[in-house]
Amino acid sequence: MNTLFPSESIEFNLPDSEIIYYPNFFNKEKADEFFEKLKKDIPWQHDDITVFGKKYPQPRLTSLFGNEGKPYSYSNIVMKPHSWNSLLMFIKNQIEEVCPENFTTVLLNYYRDGKDSNGWHADNEKELGTNPVIASVSFGAERSFHLQHNSFKEQKLKINLEHGSLLIMKGTTQHFWKHQIPKTVKPIGPRINLTFRIIK
Repeated sequence: MNTLFPSESIEFNLPDSEIIYYPNFFNKEKADEFFEKLKKDIPWQHDDITVFGKKYPQPRLTSLFGNEGKPYSYSNIVMKPHSWNSLLMFIKNQIEEVCPENFTTVLLNYYRDGKDSNGWHADNEKELGTNPVIASVSFGAERSFHLQHNSFKEQKLKINLEHGSLLIMKGTTQHFWKHQIPKTVKPIGPRINLTFRIIK
């Protein structure tokens, strides 16, 4: 096991949410190895997204892996999954030891530098069902992850997602909160993020 024990986690006391953070879920040696393999071996794609009727290049690269060819849709993009590879299955199995779910799909995001980002959104697509569990693993450069409550704007949180970390969002989080990875002008290296989910 390269993960921490479940007791070595941080739970955030926020309304209408269940958010758990494991800062060092994978040790540095494994995180370094996984980052290089993912960067080299994943079939990354660069799609256009539609925002207010206009198309723009998505400010990051993506890839989708999952069971039974079930597609995943967001921002007028429909992604068809590749079959699981051994590394993604290993990471999935490690997560499921502390998060007892059976994840069917992983969406991968490759942030090449600080100009790449992910705007305010919730993971609330209908394919994910009610109260989806999202497990997010980060490798590479540390980036700020912002959360804000939909109704109570003063309720907000910023987490620096570390190399090898795991963030789990569950319960009603996606109903009441939005999250983002903002751009940064700081010179920053690449980051790869894997978000595991269940497509109904």
